[in-house]
Amino acid sequence: MPADHSRFSAPMRLLPLLAATPLLSGCGMVVLDPAGDVARQQGNLIVLSTALMLLIIVPVMALTIFFAWKYRASNRDATYKPDWDHSTQLELVIWSAPLLIIICLGAVTWVATHLLDPYRPLARTGPGKPVAAEVKPLDVQVVALDWKWLFIYPEQGVATVNELAVPVDRPLRFRISSSSVMNSFYVPALAGQIYAMPGMETKLHGVFDKTGEFTGFSANYSGWGFSNMRFGVRSLSPAEFDQWVVATRASAEGDLDRNAYLKLETPSQKEPVRRFVASDPQLFDAVVNMCVEPGKMCMHDMMSLDAAGGAGIAGIGNVRQVTYDKFAARGTVDAARWSMRYVAAWCSAPVMSNDRPDAKPVSPEKLKGEGLPLPGKPARTALNAPAVTPPLS
Repeated sequence: MPADHSRFSAPMRLLPLLAATPLLSGCGMVVLDPAGDVARQQGNLIVLSTALMLLIIVPVMALTIFFAWKYRASNRDATYKPDWDHSTQLELVIWSAPLLIIICLGAVTWVATHLLDPYRPLARTGPGKPVAAEVKPLDVQVVALDWKWLFIYPEQGVATVNELAVPVDRPLRFRISSSSVMNSFYVPALAGQIYAMPGMETKLHGVFDKTGEFTGFSANYSGWGFSNMRFGVRSLSPAEFDQWVVATRASAEGDLDRNAYLKLETPSQKEPVRRFVASDPQLFDAVVNMCVEPGKMCMHDMMSLDAAGGAGIAGIGNVRQVTYDKFAARGTVDAARWSMRYVAAWCSAPVMSNDRPDAKPVSPEKLKGEGLPLPGKPARTALNAPAVTPPLS
């Protein structure tokens, strides 16, 4: 009796579709279908580089299968040359083709490295859309906190946590830093990633040419709450962006001053969207120079003093106790157990304390160097006083 294969025919027809399912999952990749001109150029560079490399990979894979089939042991018609070891023509093909592709890749990469430099201001917002000279980029100051993102809009006077809203077709200029450890600011639909590092400022230029809602995240592992360090990105029309600024200011939970920032800097996970009024124009520069704490000397002031020769002996006592703990936030380190210190601001050092309820005022004599010998000239004591030579009799 012949076998009935009809019941197996329908599932067999579905096998090609099931095999293509993994390929279809990549159709929505934002990297190759972004909403910004910079990211689109970067995506085109990936496609071009891949195509150039496939010019070698595909023929090599095809020839491997061809030679394995043609010169199989059962093929008696194939040419058998066990002593063959050299062909000038084949050597030229083997070496010239990869060399040409490497030259092309090098040229493309060199040009793209300069054209897509994240520090370079944008010359266009899209193909055939140059940026006019009078167009001012939108400044957004970005701070990577543990574990959330802070966005400060100095021009609009607002700040947000885990929410980035920008107008479409307007160049964007990001100033990026971090509060504690290195992170990586990445909005795939906008531009490539750029690192956020404490005590340093990096820059990124980009533009959206489509409206919509996207996602940004940290692309560099930064500890406990890294997995939830994501933020929403909204590309709005200019009118909608103005409305968003008004709504953000109206719903702000307070002013983002230095004390509010220090509280916000406390490590937390899955932080909801928060909005603030940003009235301190120097806050981001204080974050970069690691001197948000009142009275702490900024790095650029410290480097300026060092470049001028330092503060000498008068700066020995110009320090304050560090009161910071990674998990419980500022103000929780036991001063009796820890001896970490930082340099206090020079202009306010004589009246500094340790920012603790039981802290004692710093003695101004230690800061001013009163009563201390001049540098390089030891004080006269009984031990180092010059010996008196007795007169000759």
